[in-house]
Amino acid sequence: MPHYQAKIYVTLRPSILDPQGRTVERALSHLNHDNVGSVRIGKYIELNLSGEKADVEAQLKDIVENVLSNPIMEDARWELEEVQ
Repeated sequence: MPHYQAKIYVTLRPSILDPQGRTVERALSHLNHDNVGSVRIGKYIELNLSGEKADVEAQLKDIVENVLSNPIMEDARWELEEVQ
């Protein structure tokens, strides 16, 4: 049975305020990193799955949309790679 590693990236939609990102941006400015702007904070998740690729992709889509992200506020994308 094939094994896969999924790399999932979840970020707030551009229209959603990101107070954590603003806090990091201010902290960087106070540390004299004045050329940094528009900081956005997100989540990175790795999962290992096994099964047929089509089934794994469907399962991953369900996991990302219903467990790991809030589709109203967040955008999510993933990469799926077969591993040995």
